[in-house]
Amino acid sequence: MKSSRVAFAAALAAGSVLVLSGTAFAHVGVQPGEATKGGYTTINFKVPNERDNASTTQLEVNFPIDQPLSSVMPQDVPGWTVTVEKSKLDKPLTVHGKQVNEAVTKVTWTGGKIEPGKFQQFPLSVGKLPENADQMVFKSIQTYDNGEVVRWIEETKEGAAEPQNPAPVLKLTAAKGPDQHGTGATPDEAKNADKDAASGHDEAASEHGTDTTARALGIAGIVIGLGGVAFGFASRRRSA
Repeated sequence: MKSSRVAFAAALAAGSVLVLSGTAFAHVGVQPGEATKGGYTTINFKVPNERDNASTTQLEVNFPIDQPLSSVMPQDVPGWTVTVEKSKLDKPLTVHGKQVNEAVTKVTWTGGKIEPGKFQQFPLSVGKLPENADQMVFKSIQTYDNGEVVRWIEETKEGAAEPQNPAPVLKLTAAKGPDQHGTGATPDEAKNADKDAASGHDEAASEHGTDTTARALGIAGIVIGLGGVAFGFASRRRSA
């Protein structure tokens, strides 16, 4: 009886973990989760349908006003219509020597349908990403065909648990410094590495040359030795 109760409790706990895990991960997110500061990249907003009796029919993604991007280009998604909204900037941006006076503040996809048990990805090419920030938060709104609206707008605070409706976050990482070996080495380290490589090549060439000479001398010795044996054999026959 005891073992049955224990087994039931364990099964219930495991089921609760699975349910909670599914709820925690089934939200609107951005992929990949990180990009290089100051660069251009393609991101996908992944939208799962969390309802069993309704379909998602609209996604609205809001761009942070204090981190304006000069370029936001959506990729066509079959069955969906995309609308890009721009706003004038209080402080114009200078990109590739040109002044940009407006930036995208909202992108909305409508007309399609994400059925229960399915998900959809919405790609965007974006840039130039901020150089003085560690992340971008894209507050998003998901609408279902039964009129339900889910606002994925809560920001995750450092050290705190993930909120119930977290906003998609794109982490920004520092660009890797250019070097000849792709290992993050400093210029001096790269030069030393080149010297070591050159030295190793010279040593290998020297060893190869020594080895070749030794082989040549060995072959010559064998030939001379065989000649001596043949001469001795011939001398014996004559004396006989």
